[in-house]
Amino acid sequence: MLEIEMKFPVPDFASVEKTLQAWQARPEPAIDEADHYFNAPDRDFARTDEAMRLRRIGERNLITYKGPKQPGPAKTRTEIEVPLERGDAAADGFCQLVQKLGYRPTAVVRKRRAIWHFQRDGFDLQACLDQVDEVGRFVEIEIVAPPEQRAAAEQSLQKIAAELGLRHSERRSYLEMLLARREAAS
Repeated sequence: MLEIEMKFPVPDFASVEKTLQAWQARPEPAIDEADHYFNAPDRDFARTDEAMRLRRIGERNLITYKGPKQPGPAKTRTEIEVPLERGDAAADGFCQLVQKLGYRPTAVVRKRRAIWHFQRDGFDLQACLDQVDEVGRFVEIEIVAPPEQRAAAEQSLQKIAAELGLRHSERRSYLEMLLARREAAS
């Protein structure tokens, strides 16, 4: 499956929330996420445009691999996500294990995320309203689809972004933006 998304910086979430409510999107309670990123011992993920992370959502732990971004108007990449046992001990054990294998911690991206679910154009979508520490506010709209539906998903995302009043798509990941901001500050 492909993760097909578009991300946009916003000054606030009010107008997007109003439109999502009008569309009868279903909100989840806001959650805090901490994404612990690692770099590989055999290649530099910044150069290969890949990512490996441990996502902590409360007691939940998810391991995610993201492949290189593919060309096109949306940020499209292969995503493989595997749940890990819940709790701090499992997260700490995973971090120790990958570091013993030579993976290096890169950074932790922390955000407050409100997820809205809705359907359009035959797709199940998520709109994520993210307040990212050290980076800012963003709205991500996302479809997970098989490769053969990629073009239709990209068209749908572009249309929905316009209807939400979102402009200036950002293709960089939160990790890339965080590292660039920290490098500029030093």
